Amino acid sequence: MKKKSFIPYGRQWIDKYDIEAVVKVLESDWITQGPKVEEFEKSLSQYCGSKFAVVVSSGTAALHIACLAAGISKDDEVITSPITFLASANCILYCSGKPVFADVQKDTVNIDPGEIVKKITKRTKAIIPVHFAGHPADMGKIYKIANKYNLMIIEDACHALGARYKSNDKWIKVGKCSHSDMTVFSFHPVKSITVGEGGAILTNRRDLYEKLLMFRNHGVTKESSKFKFKNSNLNGDWYYEMQELGFNYRITDFQCALGISQLKKLDRFIEKRREIVKIYSEELSEIKEIELPVERNYVKSSWHLYYIRLKNFLKRKIVFEKLQKLGIGTQVHYIPIHLQPYYRKNLGYKKGNYPNAERYYNATITIPLFFGLKKNKIKNIIQKIKKVFSYV
Repeated sequence: MKKKSFIPYGRQWIDKYDIEAVVKVLESDWITQGPKVEEFEKSLSQYCGSKFAVVVSSGTAALHIACLAAGISKDDEVITSPITFLASANCILYCSGKPVFADVQKDTVNIDPGEIVKKITKRTKAIIPVHFAGHPADMGKIYKIANKYNLMIIEDACHALGARYKSNDKWIKVGKCSHSDMTVFSFHPVKSITVGEGGAILTNRRDLYEKLLMFRNHGVTKESSKFKFKNSNLNGDWYYEMQELGFNYRITDFQCALGISQLKKLDRFIEKRREIVKIYSEELSEIKEIELPVERNYVKSSWHLYYIRLKNFLKRKIVFEKLQKLGIGTQVHYIPIHLQPYYRKNLGYKKGNYPNAERYYNATITIPLFFGLKKNKIKNIIQKIKKVFSYV
């Protein structure tokens, strides 16, 4: 009996040019700490419009050292969204800071600027807005809040490479850092582009850039102009100094070669995602039992995720399981972080703290969306979703 094909909710797209780029590096003298790392960084900066980029081993590593570079330390508070992957808040804990959540907007599921203001205290040091599902947060309002209260902004744009938002009638690419101190990306296989596992931090500030470089590499510098102890008679080219407690968050050259190749296709990847979203939104609008995601007129989402929300949340589990049985890869993004046992036990968060986030979570299901999704598969997904809702 032929096994029923299963359509995942997301997956990478690797072509022969990607493979050739990786093989070329594997056959070279440098497979790590070589020239492809800097080349990938320059490609990212050029694409997004930032001055600097630092690539690392994962999106989580990127968030971690972004917080370190921002000077987050014991008892500092950082405001972020409860609807995101754990790393958006855990990175604050890694630095001994305290994550403070602000509830999300009902329509975009992005952090609500009005709720941010309510959470600011004397200990607040930074804001980490998450561009949820690829839809940029309201950076204009968040930027004004940060300036008023002298706060740093680290954009968690792990979903949003390739997204844009409008400011003063100009379209700005996420990653340009025109409304933030740093922007973080992820290159996990389900993201806009992939290197397997990897991440990046973009910034326009040289001081942050230099800190990020050191934190990526054990806190070490080999630049003689930055040495704390100088003795030219004793120290040769081998000399280096550890000036911070850093980490091994380096990324390989063959991963960066894949990233460079993938980045050349990014606009095509986003265009295809937007085409699929248009089909979904037209076809699924017929189902009265669900609400569809929105795209505000001041953004062009990268559409990392496409989620539907059930008006009757009690049916969510039934719909989820039936779609899985029909071969449609569904997922839930995300369980609100404040509901996790660690956050309840150690930080005192409780159910009911963030009603918009919890309402969203109780009703949501993510359905397949990725570049390689063919028209017959899209049609199949829509038919099966309609079928399920016809009898639940």
